[in-house]
Amino acid sequence: MLSGTAHAQAARRPAPAPQPAAQQAAPAAQQPAAPVVPSQEARTVRSLRVEGSQRIESETVLSYTRLRVGESYTNETIDQAIKDLLASDLLADVEIDGAVTGDLIIRIKENPVINRVVFEGNKRLKNDKILKEVKLAPRQIFTRTAVRADVARIVELYRRQGRFAANVQPKMVSLDQNRVDVIFEINEGPKSKVRQINIIGNEVFSDGQLRGEMATKTSSLKNLLSSNTSYDQDRLAYDQQKLRQFYLTNGYADFRVISAVAELTPDKRDFIITYVVEEGPRYKFGPVTVDSAIRDFDDKKLATALSIKEGAWYNAKAVEDTVEQLSETAGAFGYAFADVRPEFQRDRESLTMTMNFRIAEANRTYIERIDITGNRQTQDKVIRREMRVAEGDAFNTFLVKRSQDRINSLGYFQDKFEIERKEGSTPDRIVLAANVEERANGELTLSAGFSSLEQFILQASIRQRNFRGKGQTVSASVDYSSYSKSIELGFTEPYLFDSNVALGGTIFRRDYNAFNYIGSDRSTTYSQVSTGFQVVAGVPLTEYWTLSGRYQLAQDDVTLDKGSFYSDIDGDGISECDPLRAGRYYCEAVGNRLTSLVGVSLIYDSLNSRLRPTRGERLTLGADFAGLGGDVKYARARIDGDKYWNLGGNFIFSLSAEGGYIHSLEKSRGEGIDPVRITDRFYLGEPQFRGFDIRGVGPRVQRIGFTGDPLTGTQLLVDDRDQIIDDAIGGKAYYLTKAELEIPLGAGAQELGLRPSIYVMAGSLFNITRPQKTIEFAQATDATGKLLFNGDGSPTLLPKDNFLKDAANNQLYFAGGVTTVTTTCQVGYAATAGAPCVGTSINPIANVPTTPFFERYVGDSARPRLSVGFGVNWNSPFGPLRIDVAKALLKNEGDDNKLITFNVGTQF
Repeated sequence: MLSGTAHAQAARRPAPAPQPAAQQAAPAAQQPAAPVVPSQEARTVRSLRVEGSQRIESETVLSYTRLRVGESYTNETIDQAIKDLLASDLLADVEIDGAVTGDLIIRIKENPVINRVVFEGNKRLKNDKILKEVKLAPRQIFTRTAVRADVARIVELYRRQGRFAANVQPKMVSLDQNRVDVIFEINEGPKSKVRQINIIGNEVFSDGQLRGEMATKTSSLKNLLSSNTSYDQDRLAYDQQKLRQFYLTNGYADFRVISAVAELTPDKRDFIITYVVEEGPRYKFGPVTVDSAIRDFDDKKLATALSIKEGAWYNAKAVEDTVEQLSETAGAFGYAFADVRPEFQRDRESLTMTMNFRIAEANRTYIERIDITGNRQTQDKVIRREMRVAEGDAFNTFLVKRSQDRINSLGYFQDKFEIERKEGSTPDRIVLAANVEERANGELTLSAGFSSLEQFILQASIRQRNFRGKGQTVSASVDYSSYSKSIELGFTEPYLFDSNVALGGTIFRRDYNAFNYIGSDRSTTYSQVSTGFQVVAGVPLTEYWTLSGRYQLAQDDVTLDKGSFYSDIDGDGISECDPLRAGRYYCEAVGNRLTSLVGVSLIYDSLNSRLRPTRGERLTLGADFAGLGGDVKYARARIDGDKYWNLGGNFIFSLSAEGGYIHSLEKSRGEGIDPVRITDRFYLGEPQFRGFDIRGVGPRVQRIGFTGDPLTGTQLLVDDRDQIIDDAIGGKAYYLTKAELEIPLGAGAQELGLRPSIYVMAGSLFNITRPQKTIEFAQATDATGKLLFNGDGSPTLLPKDNFLKDAANNQLYFAGGVTTVTTTCQVGYAATAGAPCVGTSINPIANVPTTPFFERYVGDSARPRLSVGFGVNWNSPFGPLRIDVAKALLKNEGDDNKLITFNVGTQF
């Protein structure tokens, strides 16, 4: 143990000379003391020598004293030399001999050298964190002062973690060659929690309301997952400020915290915090005026435009916002350093707070220069062309803020980039500093994932969003999944030939498979292969309005699986799309078509960031015309709008709405056939409409089988949704709206990239020509009205249309497995169902490739569908992930709802 302290022996003096016997026997009172060396008697140092030094040079030891050969000294000088040597922290013990003769010998014992520093018992704090704080280290001189200081530092480290019961015991293990091991035995103890928060003096607001405003929380089950239940002295001061802010924003201008005391319980495990507050009366705003020394401003107009009004409850936050509002207004007129100071006049009798905002006289400010630093790859011009101000222009707060938003929207630099303002060479000059921190703009992705939309996904892509530092975007991607495949190459030049014109192009091939579910089996209905290119150009009209044009040429090849949906309908040996298997609507879509499309969009964009906006709005009005050559002709219009509000406290609220309509410019293709092809229509569902499955909203054709009992003659439609063939066929019009609130989390969750939100959505897909039924079966009954059955027990059904009759309008006989027969007569015909067969004609046989079904058309309604839910975005280590839990509250007949959806390994 370090159980001793450094000590010094007094300077040795010679023993008194022997006295005569008579004198020895004399009473002490009669023997006056006569010291041999008076304490103040000055002597001269004849020689000076150091003994016991091993590592320390003698000259170094002597340099810490005032003793010099040839100079005088006293007993006090000797004592001071000992103190100075011990204060050097180099020595463990010091003695000085020879004070009588003047031949001084300084005998020293050096402090040991530290061999190593060891920490034992530390689990919550790793060695590397403690080593950063302690001063002792190997090969340094050991001193007890340094040990005590390091013990205090380690204890303080644990207190910062809320472990006030932590205890540190230092130990020293002596080694040879005057070396020691220093061991710190650490007992970390439990984390000291906040057991109770007491508030004294509050009458208007309850203890619970005030505790809710504090960052510190009490240790309880409801706060089990909170990290703020431990005691933190800095948080205690922060909570006092939060209480002041709460009361001041609610009109209590005289509020003050009289005391805030944190008491540690005797076992050092918990804290009890007690606040004593004085609320005071509640104030309202009195007259609100503006007194401006800047001649450009009209005081009365400025006061009228302020958000705070006379008679409203006093709110300190509103006062701060008003100061910022007036500063921004002055900045918009070129007064960058306008000084706005609120003046308060408190009337304690009427309980009103008169406000006067004084704007001091200021010079109009001009931009002296714009400094751009930190861009190692990005060219200066890429940043400067986003600036809405130039060197020599009058300063304008609004334009500087807009420049900042545009640079943030590039996505090339750090989050929350801000343009700093510095004083220029003269009072009327300002320097703007854009200190950027470049982030990685090249993306190479090789990933595998799982999506509830496309099941297993393989993806490879490369993209450079700031190619060659010129702001160009180059991309290439390949995607493969069970139901979609694509390859795409793209390039975008945002400033063509350094002019304010954007030009981009994409070459693509996309294979898409539509599908439906039969039970848990997912089956492909039709395949669409699209190959082509698109060219897009954009020209800004104003700061916020942009006009964009595009041209697309694409070859679409729509096919059906011949093994599943084709048959020899006419008996001529040629396999054709069989409506009984595929449905009329899919047979109509089969073919190879060329689409030549030209489009235009008018875009309004005032978002502060295109990547993760928190305020502003975006509106897109788009129109497309297909028919400039090619095989497809239609006109399509779309509108899409978003608006974001920052509600404070990192709460982001947004509203979005979109809609579209497509109109065919072709002639009618027949009764019951919509002129807009199924591949050109709109579709709605997951992922854009959460709470519904992919293509889960809108018009659809359902095939429902029958179930029956031949003994009782009953026959019913299958009611199991999983056994119903459900084909979404799209719509010509749609709308979708969403209100979403993004909820902030703690700093730890933000670092993980977690962004939860709650939302409500409403929308619909509708308006296509009602398709004709593929076939309609009717029940066949005997003379008594009972159902007729085949010998195998399947129900006997009669088709109503001409598709299943011969040229003479006679019912065809069906055979083959469990197929339906429309007559029991293989030879001759019956006048009615169940009547005797008359004649010798051999009935033709028609093989029906499907069992009887009932076909219905549902979902074509503009009535809104509604869903509510919550979701989380997570930038996980294995790729971006989005998970949603949404409940469909309103839906139409036929809609497919879905509670949980997620995407992993692909962008959403």
